[in-house]
Amino acid sequence: MARRAAGGAPLSARAAAASPLPPRPPFRAPSPCPLLPLLLLLGAARVGALEIQRRFPSPTPTNNFALDGAAGTVYLAAVNRLYQLSGANLSLEAEAAVGPVADSPLCHAPQLPQASCEHPRRLTDNYNKILQLDPGQGLVVVCGSIYQGFCQLRRRGNISAVAVRFPPAAPPAEPVTVFPSMLNVAANHPNASTVGLVLPPAAGTGGSRLLVGATYTGYGSAFFPRNRSLEDHRFENTPEIAIRSLDARGDLAKLFTFDLNPSDDNILKIKQGAKEQHKLGFVRAFLHPPDPPPGAPSYAYLALNSEARAGDKESQARSLLARICLPRGAGGDAKKLTESYIQLGLQCAGGAGRGDLYSRLVSVFPARELLFAVFERPQGSPAARATPAALCAFRFADVQAAIRAARNACFVEPAPDVVAVLDSVVQGTGPACERKRNIQLQPEQLDCGAAHLQHPLSILQPLKATPVFRAPGLSSVAVAMVSNYTVVFLGTVSGRLLKINLNESMQVVSRRVVTVAYGEPVHHVMQFDPADAGYLYLMTSHQMARVKVAACAVHTTCGDCVGAADAYCGWCALETRCTLQQDCANSDQRHFWTSASEGPSRCPAMTVLPAEIDVHQEYPGMILQISGSLPSLSGLEMTCDYGNNIRTVARVPGPAFGHQIAYCNLLPRDRFPPFPPHQDHVIVAMSVRVNGRNIVRANFTIYNCSRIGQVYPHTACTSCLSAQWPCFWCTQQHACVSNQSRCEASPNPASPQDCLQILPSPLAPMPTGSSQSIPVHLANAAFQRPHVSQGAALECSFGPEEIFEAIWVNESTVRCNQVVLHTTQKSQVFPLSLQLKGQPARFLDSPDPMTVEVYNCAMGSPDCSQCLGREDLGHLCVWSDGCRLRGPLQPLPGTCPAPEIRAIEPLSGPLDGGTLLTIRGRNLGRRLSDVAHGVWIGSVACEPLADRYTVSEQIVCATGPAPGAFSDVVTVNASKEGKSRERFSYVLPLVQFLEPDKGPKAGGTRITIHGSDLHVGSELQVLVNDTEPCTELVRTDTSIACTVPEGALPAPVSVCVRFERRGCVRGNLTFQYMQNPVITAISPRRSPVSGGRTITVAGERFHMVQNVSMAVHHIGREPTLCKVLNSTLITCPSPGALSNASALVDFFINGRAYADEVAVAEELLDPEEARRGGRFRLDYLPDPQFSTAKREKWIKHHPGEPLTLVIHKEQDSLGLQSHEYRIKIGQVACDIQIVSDRVIHCSVNESLGTAEGQLPITIQVGNFNQTIATLQLGGSETAIIVSIVICSVLLLLSVVALFVFCTKSRRAERYWQKTLLQMEEMESQIREEIRKGFAELQTDMTDLTKELNRSQGIPFLEYKHFVTRTFFPKTLNAQGSSTVQETHPLLGEWKIPESCRPNMEEGISLFSSLLNNKHFLIVFVHALEQQKDFAVRDRCSLASLLTIALHGKLEYYTGIMKELLVDLIDASAAKNPKLMLRRTESVVEKMLTNWMSICMYSCLRETVGEPFFLLLCAIKQQINKGSIDAITGKARYTLNEEWLLRENIEAKPRNLNVSFQGCGMDSLSVRAMDTDTLTQVKEKILEAFCKNVPYSQWPRAEDVDLEWFASSTQSYILRDLDDTSVVEDGRKKLNTLAHYKIPEGASLAMSLTDKKDNTLGRVKDLDTEKYFHLVLPTDELAEPKKSHRQSHRKKVLPEIYLTRLLSTKGTLQKFLDDLFKAILSIREDKPPLAVKYFFDFLEEQAEKRGISDPDTLHIWKTNSLPLRFWVNILKNPQFVFDIDKTDHIDACLSVIAQAFIDACSISDLQLGKDSPTNKLLYAKEIPEYRKIVQRYYKQIHDMTPLSEQEMNAHLAEESRKYQNEFNTNVAMAEIYKYAKRYRTQIMTALEANPTARRTQLQHKFEQVVALMEDNIYECYSEA
Repeated sequence: MARRAAGGAPLSARAAAASPLPPRPPFRAPSPCPLLPLLLLLGAARVGALEIQRRFPSPTPTNNFALDGAAGTVYLAAVNRLYQLSGANLSLEAEAAVGPVADSPLCHAPQLPQASCEHPRRLTDNYNKILQLDPGQGLVVVCGSIYQGFCQLRRRGNISAVAVRFPPAAPPAEPVTVFPSMLNVAANHPNASTVGLVLPPAAGTGGSRLLVGATYTGYGSAFFPRNRSLEDHRFENTPEIAIRSLDARGDLAKLFTFDLNPSDDNILKIKQGAKEQHKLGFVRAFLHPPDPPPGAPSYAYLALNSEARAGDKESQARSLLARICLPRGAGGDAKKLTESYIQLGLQCAGGAGRGDLYSRLVSVFPARELLFAVFERPQGSPAARATPAALCAFRFADVQAAIRAARNACFVEPAPDVVAVLDSVVQGTGPACERKRNIQLQPEQLDCGAAHLQHPLSILQPLKATPVFRAPGLSSVAVAMVSNYTVVFLGTVSGRLLKINLNESMQVVSRRVVTVAYGEPVHHVMQFDPADAGYLYLMTSHQMARVKVAACAVHTTCGDCVGAADAYCGWCALETRCTLQQDCANSDQRHFWTSASEGPSRCPAMTVLPAEIDVHQEYPGMILQISGSLPSLSGLEMTCDYGNNIRTVARVPGPAFGHQIAYCNLLPRDRFPPFPPHQDHVIVAMSVRVNGRNIVRANFTIYNCSRIGQVYPHTACTSCLSAQWPCFWCTQQHACVSNQSRCEASPNPASPQDCLQILPSPLAPMPTGSSQSIPVHLANAAFQRPHVSQGAALECSFGPEEIFEAIWVNESTVRCNQVVLHTTQKSQVFPLSLQLKGQPARFLDSPDPMTVEVYNCAMGSPDCSQCLGREDLGHLCVWSDGCRLRGPLQPLPGTCPAPEIRAIEPLSGPLDGGTLLTIRGRNLGRRLSDVAHGVWIGSVACEPLADRYTVSEQIVCATGPAPGAFSDVVTVNASKEGKSRERFSYVLPLVQFLEPDKGPKAGGTRITIHGSDLHVGSELQVLVNDTEPCTELVRTDTSIACTVPEGALPAPVSVCVRFERRGCVRGNLTFQYMQNPVITAISPRRSPVSGGRTITVAGERFHMVQNVSMAVHHIGREPTLCKVLNSTLITCPSPGALSNASALVDFFINGRAYADEVAVAEELLDPEEARRGGRFRLDYLPDPQFSTAKREKWIKHHPGEPLTLVIHKEQDSLGLQSHEYRIKIGQVACDIQIVSDRVIHCSVNESLGTAEGQLPITIQVGNFNQTIATLQLGGSETAIIVSIVICSVLLLLSVVALFVFCTKSRRAERYWQKTLLQMEEMESQIREEIRKGFAELQTDMTDLTKELNRSQGIPFLEYKHFVTRTFFPKTLNAQGSSTVQETHPLLGEWKIPESCRPNMEEGISLFSSLLNNKHFLIVFVHALEQQKDFAVRDRCSLASLLTIALHGKLEYYTGIMKELLVDLIDASAAKNPKLMLRRTESVVEKMLTNWMSICMYSCLRETVGEPFFLLLCAIKQQINKGSIDAITGKARYTLNEEWLLRENIEAKPRNLNVSFQGCGMDSLSVRAMDTDTLTQVKEKILEAFCKNVPYSQWPRAEDVDLEWFASSTQSYILRDLDDTSVVEDGRKKLNTLAHYKIPEGASLAMSLTDKKDNTLGRVKDLDTEKYFHLVLPTDELAEPKKSHRQSHRKKVLPEIYLTRLLSTKGTLQKFLDDLFKAILSIREDKPPLAVKYFFDFLEEQAEKRGISDPDTLHIWKTNSLPLRFWVNILKNPQFVFDIDKTDHIDACLSVIAQAFIDACSISDLQLGKDSPTNKLLYAKEIPEYRKIVQRYYKQIHDMTPLSEQEMNAHLAEESRKYQNEFNTNVAMAEIYKYAKRYRTQIMTALEANPTARRTQLQHKFEQVVALMEDNIYECYSEA
């Protein structure tokens, strides 16, 4: 199987045909559907048409896969890994590691024993190139990119096992001669293509053959490594195409040889000179037909590309299809490959010329008589995300015809423009076609050529086809023929699978899509499951997937199912579900299963007769007409189902197809459904039920005519006669009936126009309380009159309570007598209707309602103008001390007072006018005409708007243009003149610039336009691109903020600011639309159901994101607000969820729902899924559960004692990291030490307050909080009583002890004398041991220093990691070293939401300026230090954060530090000045530590680093010289008494010859001890090989295997424990070199192992009850039962071996002296300026305070530099180097650090025999060291003093040297947390400080708090 480029990378060279092809009628697909119909079709599609059934993730990039249908197995090959998976669920059955290995492309494969190589071999990944199944031999052929393309034959059914070793490992009877050509099979470069195909055996052979096509990677190709060597081991041996022997059961000497005979190779190889013109990239190899009948021809095809020539612009890549003949049947002769080889071009092009040519082949799939192929159009830019691609189909019949025509044109009737001989091939006949006289070509010769005919051939004219389908980013194709459809599956580069259905005309009728693995390209080969074609296997760059070809169950109706046009899906009629055909019972019979090709019209349907049923009528039954595709229902059990469990019997008279008739009983009358309110009918749904399923349904209607009068009371007659049911109106009964015979004899209307009804007429308004008669005219009164004359009467109704008598005036008129209506409103409208007297109310029809207006002058007219203005409404009102009804004799109203203007709005407008000016007041005219030309602004008219005028109260007018800027009052003239108190101003608004000036084209960017006078006018518009409005406008005098709309293209657009819809304000504003941000991945993908877990969102272009939120579909609670870290990372707290489930995740970027732009571009997703982003899911799991170790609810604790908690965690699948847990005891954080799957350890270092007495223990994960127990603090009374008892007992014991001491002292004196004698005896031995040890160590260290590369060998950490480790030592792990460089928060991005960023950045900026104010910072620090709860840890943290924040201004930082030190000195001088700087308990002391670290870093790296590193190496070398107990860690040689091995165990050195392909070396001689365990040996070997490599890059001992080659035929894997381990006293002893009897000079091989042997874990953690190494536990020695070996041990005092400390010390003395001299010396070229400056400062301060004691000054200097900085470095080398600091080295460094401390001290050491050894060891050297310290201090004192300017220049240079290393914003934000916590105290301190008060620092601090806190409130309130 081919692989274009390993790991899913697109093939860099997909080639093209060498020559054109003869003209043939092209296979033309119809023109593809236009895009718009496709998009509409896509909109209706449902993603559920495909279903990912199973996935298998691969940790490394995938390369190839193969299917074993018979065994139901999938073989998957990935980089360095092979997997065997079960076919059904892709579960792992077996795996094998095949890389990385030590290899070089310039070296022969190591399987060639005679080949040597001088080039270095490096650890190289193995990319799989061929993975092919050979079922006949039970093999899996696996070829990789390592060892020049080496192949293995692995076992079918167990991929982890090699079936045939080649070359053979053990020599057979006749040795196999191996040639490079047998090993160099595949391409040896990750990106070079290789395809393989297992061919059936040739005639007369027993084994299969392997067809291989491989891209040339030798000298001259782009894949050949650039170096000075011209060696090319692939040129002579690796052809581009070859057929190789694969007979594993025959002669292994012929395995992988070119499969003919030694003199005639079966290969096609391009000549070396022609390789540049013929760069072949292979796509796929396949057989067609795959299973030919006996005797029928079968061909092997190669699909490939011939790449364009580099540098030739006219050269184009061409796609090729090559064919090779295979032997026919078992007796066929095997032809030479080149004899039958013929190639022709494939051209996929539309009709739009060269621009519509898809020239590069991507993927092919043979399907019956068609070959489907995906082509792409190469883009100019390699960064294009989705290359244009197209699908074309070619007929194999056309290929066959073209080949026959070409051979005919070459040999029978030569035509040079049709075919040519490939003269570029080594094995070809060349040079041109020639006519063969008197020859008749047989069909087989036309198909396959012959030896005497020219070969190989190239057809010059390509086979052409037009695209069937186009879409960007297609990467693979698979095709199935189903019914009348062709179903094409297309993979894409973005990880999606597209399914398109083509009809017989090759037109797209439907398409669906599913995301397999977003962002991971689909591999170009996809295969259907051989055992079940309903499944498709495909591979993305990191996943294997099994996809169900159709998910029919998502369609719930027949219309959806058949209308989806999915060839796989059809409607199973009697099961009423959408299924695959094989899933429907009896689907092979007609009418049981309706396919998509039959169309929705064949879906089962039913018509009910009668369709409308009168509720009052009896019906015997119902007739059902059933149509559509249904089998005969005759004889089946059937019912009619009306819902609500109501069913009646149904029957079919006889068998019928097409239209069937059924009969059904109507549901009982008492089961009729109720009529809905206000409705005269009810619709009943009815289904036909067969075998328990409702197979077809229809509706019918039940109606009731008598309900029409109730439903429409005011149009009863009209509605009755207009109803869709047969209803009749009875005039006599005033009722609607369904049976006309029920009407009494009287004229009844026959149509709605005949109904008696009111004719509305206009009526003048009536004053309230007045009496008036109202005439009402009627139409069609002739029908009503006879009824009325019989005594019935009418009434006038003006509402339920307002009923008046109605009198007939004539045939068509009724008068409402003496109507009196009242209202308390300004005006009220009463409806007028006529009704028959009596109950219930029965109204005459009034289709157009008639109304009467009643008005009240006293209401709603507060001023004269409003009162008199009502005249226009017909209200007769007059103004007289209020508004009153005008009497009949009163005169017409006069004029009103002058207008009173109370307010105008707005107060300004642009010069162009058009501002809508709103004027509010009183008496602003009675009508519009009063003020039509009476509104002015100075001399500029304002035109009132009629539709906005409110009588007397409001005028809205449009201002006219003004000649220039001015301001004046507004005048209103309505017969009298009124003026405004406020002035209206004409101004000229200006715009200057906008920010930000770019944003995503999805819109939502919030921009701010800056300018002046932008608040003017009544209407403002901001238009983007002159058409689209910018929304959510907020403006001030100087700015306009708005939200940018969506943009069409990423391009700059103009931004126009318009006032009052006039022209744009000049300013040339431009906004740049950019490509939208892209989200590529989220992790982790699991969250507790409570939410709050930090989800990291990865992607691109996040720098444009202003705000982003995260929401979860269906089960999610409130969305959460996210933080943008940088342009590629966002963090979001996961929203809480309602239940445990998996749900889709939505992101809203800048307020817009995130849509997958690539999917929209590909037109593959339906719009709804694209809008949702639709590919990210979050799995919600139950919240984690915790408990204490013993599940107790109360834990007792005594204050002052250390507290460590062990918390048990229930097993979960969340995969939480340690930093995600927060544990608190009350309000005190518990520091987490250890986190495992089930247990969490944490400890509290600070004292717990006893005020409460009980503190809850709470653990938090995200939003989830659980209180697991309560801590009960012990009382003080108990402690007092216990103390008294203890004191009494101690007093008694003291008396007894004094007596015992006196009696034993004499005995002890005798014992001491004896010990001295023993010591003297050993002294000579120790001297000799020291001399030997020192000589050996000197030799070793001389070798070490020679090999140590000064620039690279010392593994210094970068400055930024040195700073974070020294400033924040708590962040290191318990070991003190980190194998992986940690990422400190101060080195990353500031994580805040984009919506909060502007305010928070402004707040941080203001806070930064405050911290750069000396007065504020000093007050700030003192205020915090005065707080009792501001612990030492907080002080150190604040000091380090301040150092980071002010790192760019070290001169300012130094000044602050000095001022704070002065305060500290003042405080110390008053007490005990010698104690100053002794510890780090204040902010300034930690600041000094950090300052020294920064200033001394150069000295540390350039002067002290090398001797310090050599000392560390020497300590390790010396420890390794003797025995080391692997379990206890104790050693024969050490500096620390506690780590001394107090046994005399003899150890002999062993020099071992070790080979190991790692760290750049092949083999070395390594020195070990015969007492070493195998893990200790491995560690020594790793140290020898990797000594010039940083420790974090070393392999670990558990990652490697050690093999001992005892002889040429025997080898052993050496382990610490195995079956040969010795048991002593019930304990297993760890195996050593002596145990295995490994001799001097033994040969060992170490190699990386795949399966770590973790059975032991770390050796030093082993249970001493079960295992031991050198010594048994001490308590065992005291027991009477001892082993034989122990009983023979020499009985000596363990203290005797303390002399070995002296031996080790003496050996290391030179290295220690070198280190101390480096620390305590001054380089002339680089004097310690900082030390000089600071020591001078200390001397100055001492002089000012009259401190003349030199000891005090000496202590100050010692406390500030040696003890503060150097001791810290000596104890923690991991702060400086990338090394492994073991516990033993740590213990030795403690002794050295103590010696350094003693050297710097001035007090005399009081030493005796009881003094600790770590002080005694260097007691002799301490006086000498003290002299060096004093000399150093004197040299510093004698240096030339530094001026402030010189020091500031030095500090500025230090700042510049490491600028931008840290994120100061993060530091500022952390400092602000302290400011927020102690806000009140800081404010109090600032207010108390006169300088701070004068400069208003407290107000600035309040501004910072307001900015930060308000902003935080807004951010989280949005969420």
